[in-house]
Amino acid sequence: MKFPIAIHKDEHSDFGVTVPDLPGCFSAGNSLEDAMLQTEEAILCHLEGLLSDNEPIPQPKMIESHKENKEFEKCIWAIVSVDLEKISGKAKRVNITIPERILSQIDEYAMKTGDSRSGLLTQAALEYIHDHKR
Repeated sequence: MKFPIAIHKDEHSDFGVTVPDLPGCFSAGNSLEDAMLQTEEAILCHLEGLLSDNEPIPQPKMIESHKENKEFEKCIWAIVSVDLEKISGKAKRVNITIPERILSQIDEYAMKTGDSRSGLLTQAALEYIHDHKR
């Protein structure tokens, strides 16, 4: 899963990083490379917390949708890719039947967002379960 990050640096400070799609997820590093590595870990920890609370993982938005936010007007943008398998447990292969038309839409959306088909279907199922708890 790929998350846009906003990187900011004041003259006498380390690099700070905000993950706009994950409210409360921040990171920092004394170099740009360090900040990005620390951010990958921060995102994984944040997502692990969401999963343990049975909360859905927010779908990352495109960078363009965040650029209008004044909070990020002086930031440098980058993308951090995280492997959800590191936190979601061992994957199990299943066989399901889906109409071709819907499968094409799933694949098109997954490709556009940088997700896999399995990742998208898993996230959709988690969101559905969360939204329909009794």
